Amino acid sequence: MTEPFAREPSSLYKDALHRLFHNRAALVGIALVFFFLLLAIFAPQLAPHNPLEIFPGNTYRQPMWVYLPNDPQHSGDPRFPLGTDTIGRDVLSRVIYGARTSLAVGLIPLVFILLIGISIGLVAGFFGGTIDNVLMRFTDMVYAFPAILFFILLVTALRDTWLGELWNGLVVLFISLALVSWVTVARLMRAEVLTLKEHEFVQAAQSVGSSNWRIMVKHILPNALAPIIVAAAFLIPSAILAEAILGYLGIGIRPTTDPNAPFLTSWGSLLLDGRLALRAQPALLIAPAVCIALVMLAFSLIGDALRDALDPLMRGRS
Repeated sequence: MTEPFAREPSSLYKDALHRLFHNRAALVGIALVFFFLLLAIFAPQLAPHNPLEIFPGNTYRQPMWVYLPNDPQHSGDPRFPLGTDTIGRDVLSRVIYGARTSLAVGLIPLVFILLIGISIGLVAGFFGGTIDNVLMRFTDMVYAFPAILFFILLVTALRDTWLGELWNGLVVLFISLALVSWVTVARLMRAEVLTLKEHEFVQAAQSVGSSNWRIMVKHILPNALAPIIVAAAFLIPSAILAEAILGYLGIGIRPTTDPNAPFLTSWGSLLLDGRLALRAQPALLIAPAVCIALVMLAFSLIGDALRDALDPLMRGRS
């Protein structure tokens, strides 16, 4: 007979999900991320115009709610809710398509960052000794190099090569992000492995003859993922910000006239256009800046909530 007050067996990750979805800040962050994901996925259906389409005679139109009695040519037009840019392209459509680029930059390199960081940290922490020293000194060397400077150097050097032309230059940015952003993950993983490999369940696996590979993958890795998940949530806004900085500097996504290209524009590129037209069309700068801020805020809220939800000390408090 089941005891009336017996608690149902649970796990760290089940409890973490329960706390995560009862955290209001996390729900706001998840809703914002879901909103921008919908924008990115359904951009062709949601954008009122093709972001590359030029409307002659509609340069620097103000948002549709702005009326300029002395300048009707630049007053708002319902066809262009956020106005137009310097050559007459719809700002709202370009902002919607820009969500594709920013989210791709945040999510695609993350896969390679985690693979590199987890692998290096897992091997270094488990084997220790010379292997640990070599891998960690290499990690320190990569960490010491300024990330933004590395992005600028690599993107500039490869911009005019065949590699720099893939996906309008985003492949080079993906590579540069993956090459320098894994160090935090590697350090976190190594610290977790150093702690976990002394636990009884690892020693028990060794005593029954399990291989080092099986122990690392089957026993240590699943128990070391909590801080990695939190770190991943904070790496995404860092990558989005890096793309925005490069776009603002004019070395981000390559300009294209191909409407079938997977990535037509980016929020960073729109920031550059908006800086040059701040007085004539402020929405061109404000709209992408607000989107970048909201996406970074969303992932930061999720990261904070994950950090609290995965904290073992929080178990039993919810």
